[in-house]
Amino acid sequence: MSKRFEVFLGTNSQYYFRLKAANHEIILASEGYTTKANCLNGVQSVKTHAPYDVYYSKKVARNDQYFFTLSASNGQVIGVSEMYTTEAARNNGIAAVKRDAPDAPVVDLTTHRAFS
Repeated sequence: MSKRFEVFLGTNSQYYFRLKAANHEIILASEGYTTKANCLNGVQSVKTHAPYDVYYSKKVARNDQYFFTLSASNGQVIGVSEMYTTEAARNNGIAAVKRDAPDAPVVDLTTHRAFS
């Protein structure tokens, strides 16, 4: 399967999602959710907000690496990117989320079930 959201259960018993690009690289990841339903709502929020520039914040970490966050309309961060070594790579990551997230299928790794 190419681009996709993966929902999984962490070792801390919280649910997470990650968005993988067609090359299987993780381009966006969530923080933990206490329920799978809330995690799936997070995925839907990414799908809704991803196409719009206004919801992205470009950041620089202390180690001079670049990353971005994607927020919902209420200002809450719903996803964080991987670290990039250049601004251009970070901007390519944003473009990948904008392109891939809206129609990416969801794979539930807790049940090994795929759905849209």
